[in-house]
Amino acid sequence: MQLLRTGASIVDMDFFEALGFKYYQGTPFIDDKFLRDNYIDRIYDTFIDEQDLQKCDHAIFEIANSLEARPYSSREFILEMGKFLQKKAKKKNSLVQLAYENNVPIFCPVFTDSSAGFGLVLHQAKNPKKHLTIDSIADFRELTDIKISAQTTGLLMIGGGVPKNFVQDTVVCAEILGKEVDMNKYAVQITVADSRDGACSSSTLKEACSWGKVDTAYEQMVYAEATSLIPLLVSDAYHRGYWKKRKRRNFTKLFAK
Repeated sequence: MQLLRTGASIVDMDFFEALGFKYYQGTPFIDDKFLRDNYIDRIYDTFIDEQDLQKCDHAIFEIANSLEARPYSSREFILEMGKFLQKKAKKKNSLVQLAYENNVPIFCPVFTDSSAGFGLVLHQAKNPKKHLTIDSIADFRELTDIKISAQTTGLLMIGGGVPKNFVQDTVVCAEILGKEVDMNKYAVQITVADSRDGACSSSTLKEACSWGKVDTAYEQMVYAEATSLIPLLVSDAYHRGYWKKRKRRNFTKLFAK
């Protein structure tokens, strides 16, 4: 198992809350200039204290300053975030920390599109001659290595965008590297996007078949709001119990030095 997430969900939500900060229920019907004057950021009907977000930025800055100056895949850096939380988390059981403790790799191909970006920019500004970088090519290569190792794979995609396209592209990338791999055996996408504009937050699953990414024998687009559906899927998978007989995978070992 591996996870692909957006920078916002990994850093601005999960890591942010693990540091002890909170989101607040607000309203979209408010003067945003008033919010700006009071250093409050808005995500639709959710409010965030900008000063708390900047503390999150500085935590990323602190992690970056503690590491060797070299290119890192997002997986490598998120692993270091999990290690950091193991010592300093104020809220336990964050996704980043649990993934670190259970050897589940997390990839974020747009990692700097989040609070992490600000912390890493500060890191580079303070260390102009010797700093780390995030290597998106390494992300692509490592994800493809997992596909080659796993062979039979399936996808569960919540939303869409870059993470969705990135993980599907590993099939094509493996072929480019001269490795024979099967298309993803099954794929499910839960989304509220549609294809009227020629996409579906990065192509429909049927379209992905034409690229050799997804087998249409077991593909399903689910047009639904994810937070109402995911608990049902997880509950069903848990209570069926098939996971009890499955061998636990540890793809992090592929990248052990």
